Amino acid sequence: MDFIVAWAIQWPARVARHVEWVGPLLARLVVGEVFLMSGWGKLQALPLVVENFTAWGIPFPQFTTPFVSIVELVGGLLLLLGLFTRMAAVPLAIVMVVAIATVIWPDVDSLDTFMGLSETAYLAIFVWLAAAGPGAVSLDHFLHERFGRYPM
Repeated sequence: MDFIVAWAIQWPARVARHVEWVGPLLARLVVGEVFLMSGWGKLQALPLVVENFTAWGIPFPQFTTPFVSIVELVGGLLLLLGLFTRMAAVPLAIVMVVAIATVIWPDVDSLDTFMGLSETAYLAIFVWLAAAGPGAVSLDHFLHERFGRYPM
């Protein structure tokens, strides 16, 4: 049993420690770019997006449309940079919860459908980034190393 634990758990963990920075970096780059561009696109077509928000029944579309657009744009940029990552991930997670609850939920007919949504994947990534942080390749890490007094 010791051999199995060493081979299947401890050895991969030792190897992974050398590349643990890759996961958060890739997650931040992928969702950061998606949401930066989504926010930018919404701001470029604000009247049309307000109409969509109105049709979807999202409350106060004249306010929520530019608000969500800016949250996506700024949040995406912050994730790309790895700057204030935990604080950026939370409002983006909330945007995903609202999108799922108001727009997508009526079409969800099973757990499999729900788990297959890109919005569900984005939500999971945002929750992970908020909890685990940005990783070593980030401005957050640099600033923490330079000025931080408390563990990240």
